[in-house]
Amino acid sequence: MTKKKQTERKVDHVEHKVEITEGKKNHAISSDQTNDNEKAKAAENNIPADTEATEVVATEEAKAEVSKAEAELLEKLAEMQDKYLRLMAEFENYRKRTLREKIELTKNAGEEIIKGILPVLDDFERALKIIDESSDFNSIKDGISLIYNKFVDFLKQKGVKEIESLNCDFNVDLHDAVSKVQVEDESMKGKIVEVLQKGYYLNDKVMRHSKVVIGE
Repeated sequence: MTKKKQTERKVDHVEHKVEITEGKKNHAISSDQTNDNEKAKAAENNIPADTEATEVVATEEAKAEVSKAEAELLEKLAEMQDKYLRLMAEFENYRKRTLREKIELTKNAGEEIIKGILPVLDDFERALKIIDESSDFNSIKDGISLIYNKFVDFLKQKGVKEIESLNCDFNVDLHDAVSKVQVEDESMKGKIVEVLQKGYYLNDKVMRHSKVVIGE
């Protein structure tokens, strides 16, 4: 074997060793990278114990706050219901009281008027005695006129006033036309020529329409 060939074989042997060495290095690097990735994943999956405890505490605190808020809402709701029931009870008492007062007022509304009429009744009783005992018709007539005027004054004090009708224009808001009659006077056509029944106001409100006869 020549020296040249021996030298070539040595070079090939050295290159082969270099390739083997580089392959081992690359394999080691790849293994290290794999191990690093696995360690990172393990670190992600393995959460520290203190972190888990913090999350549990935060969850418990949140539940406690929710429970506290619910308790406050229930307390406010109970308070509002109590106020509502009290208000309804007060209103019901007020309604019953006002209804009772209205009933009593209705029953006793005519008491004052009746008290005012009683003196007129007394006068009529005295007039009846005089009629039986006296033959002076003029004095009897004067007595009856006094009683009448006294009664009319009493009605005026209570807001009762006669509706003027005779010789007035017919007004459907004040008068009820019972009939019509022919009149010679042209100025009386459409006017009231006779009052069959007087009408009255009560505090400027028509209490009773006048029954009248109209000229035509």
